Amino acid sequence: MPQAPHAPNAPQAANASIETRTIAKISGRIVPFLVLAFFISFIDRVNVGFAALEMNRQLGFTATAFGWGVGAFFVSLCLFEVPANVLMAKVGARLWICRIMISWGLVSGATAFVTGEKSFLALRFLLGVAEAGFFPGVILYLGTWFPSQHRARVLSLFLMAMPLANFIGSPISGALLGLDGVLGLHGWQWLFLIEAVPAVVMGLLALVALPDDPSRARWLSDEGREWLTASLAEERRQPARVEATSIWQVLRHPRVLGLAVIYAGSVGCNYALSYWQPQMIKSFGLSNFDTGLINAIPFGIASAVMILWARRSDRRGERVWHTALPLMVSAAGLIACMFLNTLAPTVIALTVALAGCYSVKAPMFALCAESLSARTSAAGIGQVCAIGNIAGVLCPTLVGWIRDLTGNFRMGLLPMVVLALIGTLVTLTLRRERPADIAPGFADGAARQAR
Repeated sequence: MPQAPHAPNAPQAANASIETRTIAKISGRIVPFLVLAFFISFIDRVNVGFAALEMNRQLGFTATAFGWGVGAFFVSLCLFEVPANVLMAKVGARLWICRIMISWGLVSGATAFVTGEKSFLALRFLLGVAEAGFFPGVILYLGTWFPSQHRARVLSLFLMAMPLANFIGSPISGALLGLDGVLGLHGWQWLFLIEAVPAVVMGLLALVALPDDPSRARWLSDEGREWLTASLAEERRQPARVEATSIWQVLRHPRVLGLAVIYAGSVGCNYALSYWQPQMIKSFGLSNFDTGLINAIPFGIASAVMILWARRSDRRGERVWHTALPLMVSAAGLIACMFLNTLAPTVIALTVALAGCYSVKAPMFALCAESLSARTSAAGIGQVCAIGNIAGVLCPTLVGWIRDLTGNFRMGLLPMVVLALIGTLVTLTLRRERPADIAPGFADGAARQAR
């Protein structure tokens, strides 16, 4: 009799235990592979920033020409992000991620053989075509494995690969430049060739490591699979905030466009600094290797901060302020950089800027996932990434152009400040539309996959 009052809690305790075990198992089997894949992807995106320390001089690139080459990657990424994400929903994550990783590895390695501005622009454009759909595709894929209450934390683990790629990749890239002259190749050529190999290897491993959905994961227990299926089905029954009857209505929905502007506020900072920060730091008179070590510091700290911030967002169940505040911090760090001319304070300010811009991402994508239904996720997330990545075209290009005009990097940071502040305002003014179910006439590949 004394135990009777506690009996109703027994099923809840059992469900909590199943939830804990299931999330832990999925996190241990899928997340590490995706983090490593994105880590390699991001290195292949930004290693050109280190290659530029020698490549620009040897090939005669101006800062403006290099900026255009960097931007070409994002032009193709913006053009092909949405169709690639919709295709992944139809083809399946396993095959599509395999295709993406192998093709981007081959293109990235081919960058070692550029001979001038035209070939550099062409290969950077092709790299964007090859990689289109990977980042939003993984965001969509994780949404089929993790319920909303776990999403920001898991997204932060995946997104941690971005600052970690710079943290770990910076000293490695700096060291690879020291291979100059080996077998008649320049150091920057070895950098592209060596760092392209892991992408091809990981692409092949994706065929084995990634199930398309939980129903094909033999390593999940029956009770764990049932709990996960029920939890995700319950979320899909909730009314969506993005109402649409066609894919085109999703692409131009005000909430989707607003989320894209917010994402641009983060993208502008993290990519511009990924590409130009090595040159900014080397301008203080450091060697290539020392530049790599110093460049790693802000990214290492940013990795830790973004995970702690995402966990805080999940614990509190709050997304808007957890997105807006980091954008403001990022803008403050960038403004400080514009008025500093010594190494240590500049590195501190860069650390603040990067910690802010990376901490935006997990709460923002959790907010994005909570705004989209299963039917609109593929197109909606693809559109957010495609439009947001326009900042990846503008900011690195503007930094190079302003650097050529003024002779320094300070004013080149201004466009990133403006984007971060605009993103902050949009976050704070973005109103939650009246929840509404997606009209039954709209069904894309993501809907079929969800069913």
